[in-house]
Amino acid sequence: MPGFVLSAFADEISKDLNTQMDVLDAHNIKYIEFRSADKPVLSYTRDELRDIKKKLDDRGFKVSAVGSPIGKVDISVDFNEYLDTFKWCLEVAHILDTPYIRMFSFYPPKGKADEYESVVIERIGKMADLAGAENIVLLHENEKDIYGDTAERCLKILKGVNSPYLWATFDPANFIQCGVVPYPDAYELLKDYIKYVHVKDAKFDGGIVTPAGKGDGRVEELLKVLHKSGFEGFLSIEPHLNNSLPGGGPELFDVAYKALKDILDKI
Repeated sequence: MPGFVLSAFADEISKDLNTQMDVLDAHNIKYIEFRSADKPVLSYTRDELRDIKKKLDDRGFKVSAVGSPIGKVDISVDFNEYLDTFKWCLEVAHILDTPYIRMFSFYPPKGKADEYESVVIERIGKMADLAGAENIVLLHENEKDIYGDTAERCLKILKGVNSPYLWATFDPANFIQCGVVPYPDAYELLKDYIKYVHVKDAKFDGGIVTPAGKGDGRVEELLKVLHKSGFEGFLSIEPHLNNSLPGGGPELFDVAYKALKDILDKI
């Protein structure tokens, strides 16, 4: 799988960290995008995080990114107070020894996203400055109903902030759930900013999540063009195959992994 490094949201396998690692080991995946085990990532204490890090180290695992919920809050949040949560997230990234934090761009009032462009850019710019001072890179994920749900608004964020500490996590299924064509439309707009990819697919009809290549995301074409462009980064498997969290356990994770491997074997 030249150029690609596999990771996963292992909490979609199990809430138990040891089970997460067992299943990933069976698929020769040694990275975790750590979002949760028995509780959400930002809810752990320093000592608990150090214990998690030791368990990962003992099994030869590394954290590809903190799967944080940063920015997945209403735009009306008191941002000065919210920065304390963000600063804690930076510390979490250091404890877990990862350079990346997945984040979002706030929920604006329905139908009024464009009115909040300057607010979003200012806030994420401040977070990028803080992250840069810690040598941490923020990865903005496109997500339904946040400001940056469409490719156009994602691009406004990335260009507006214009920071080497802010890049894009590209999620084809999330774009489909917003009525956006992931490839070629979203890819062509965001290709210069894609640092990380979430691997899940979906159908335009109903937004139902599917294994990679089984939906309308043209995931095979997307990965082929990324490979051809020289992309070297993480493909993080995020099954969502029963549309709930945690996901469907080891069996559905196996389905998601095999779907991705079938695609990668063609590249």
